[in-house]
Amino acid sequence: MSNKSGRLSGKSCIVTGGARGLGRAIASAFVAEGASVLLTDIDEATGAKTAQEIGATFAAQDVSDEDRWPEIVKLCLDKFGGLDVLVNNAGLAQTGEGLSPEDSTLASWRRMFSINVEGVFLGCKAALPALRKQGSGSIINMSSVASLVPTPFFTAYGASKAAVAHLSTSVALHGASDKIRCNSVHPGQIQTNMHNGIIRDIAKKAGAPLAAVEADFASRIPMGAFQQAGDIAKTVLFLASDESAHITGTQMVVDGGMQLTN
Repeated sequence: MSNKSGRLSGKSCIVTGGARGLGRAIASAFVAEGASVLLTDIDEATGAKTAQEIGATFAAQDVSDEDRWPEIVKLCLDKFGGLDVLVNNAGLAQTGEGLSPEDSTLASWRRMFSINVEGVFLGCKAALPALRKQGSGSIINMSSVASLVPTPFFTAYGASKAAVAHLSTSVALHGASDKIRCNSVHPGQIQTNMHNGIIRDIAKKAGAPLAAVEADFASRIPMGAFQQAGDIAKTVLFLASDESAHITGTQMVVDGGMQLTN
C-alpha cells in the first residue's frame, strides 16, 4: 500500500485482532502511513489474507496465552528491528442469554476477562521492556463507551472495558519516565461484524424486526449515525504518531456523543 504522508514512517507496530473489522482498519491505516505492521489474530486464515492484502506481516496469536506474547514481541523486534507502537485491539463481544448482573455465569465472565482484560495486561507487560529499550513508545488499548456508562444488558463486557481503561492509566504512569505513553480509546457503535451480530442477537431475542432494532440503536447516538471502523482508526493513528507525543493516560472517547446522554 502506498505511503500517504508518512506519519508513522520508520515505526514498528503490533496490532492484535487485526484480521477484520476495526483491527484491519487500524493496521491498514498504519501501513498507509509508512509503518511496519505485525498483525496478529486467532483466525489464521483471515489474518494471513488480510496481511497480504494490506502489506503487513501476520502471526497467529491468542492474546490470552501468556507464553505467546514474548514470542510476538520478539518476532517484531527480529523482523523490524524494534517496537514503537502496540495496539491492544483483540477483544470479545458478549451476546446470547444471561447477560445481566443477575444472570451472567462465572464461566462467561471469566472468558470475557481472559480476552478483554488479561490479553491487554499481557500485551502491555510484554511490550514495556522493548519500548523502554527503544527509548519511547505508544501503547493504545481499545476500550469502549460501555466502560463509561452502565451496561446491565451485557454486564461482563462493560466491566471488562472499564478495567482496560483503568489499567491504561496505571501503565501510563508506570511508563511516563521512560517516555512510554499509554491511552485508551472508547468507540461507540461501530458498524463491524461484531456490532451487527449484537444487533441481530437482540432482535432475535426480542422477536423484533432487525431494521427496528438497528434504528433503535442508532437513535441513541446524538450525532445520529453509526461510526465506521475508519473513523476510529484515525484516532488510533493520531495516538500512535508523534503528533500526540505529550498525550498519555487519557480516555479518547469517539462515540458520537453517546456518553453524554447517560
